[in-house]
Amino acid sequence: MGVGKTTVGELLAERLGTSFRDSDADIVAAQSRPIADIFVDEGEPYFRELEREAVRAAVDEHPGVLALGGGAVLDESTRELLTGLPVVFLTMEVGEAVRRVGLNTARPLLAVNPRQQWKLLMEARRHHYTDVARVVVTTDERTPEQVAEAVLDALGLKHVPGTEPENPGKENLA
Repeated sequence: MGVGKTTVGELLAERLGTSFRDSDADIVAAQSRPIADIFVDEGEPYFRELEREAVRAAVDEHPGVLALGGGAVLDESTRELLTGLPVVFLTMEVGEAVRRVGLNTARPLLAVNPRQQWKLLMEARRHHYTDVARVVVTTDERTPEQVAEAVLDALGLKHVPGTEPENPGKENLA
């Protein structure tokens, strides 16, 4: 949550000369309401079913860069679907999350005691993320452009000519 999946995904798609898709945006469009409302009105199990379907459809239909919601990997069938794909786990520490989003935005799983909830969610999910990820890239104290460069480098991907950043920096992977 708040790690920059959408922003970095859009940059990656641009630099690779492909399209971008976000499974959370697909859910919002299909349901015509925000994810927070789905959680409140229907509950998390209902949302997770929508998420599972949205991810499956996106993987089947979309050849470009795909951003998944933070909880998508909780589903075993989704983890199996991602096996062998160039999955990137973008990570950050709680201090960075506070700096970026303040942990007070419309994130239904962080409604009560956001810092503690964020830590608990990450502890529960981290092993799923690392199981499906080909690479792990830290986003702490990096701009989205630097994160995108680190992802491209980690995956050994080349830029489409004319999309290279003006001042590429040296990147460290987590």
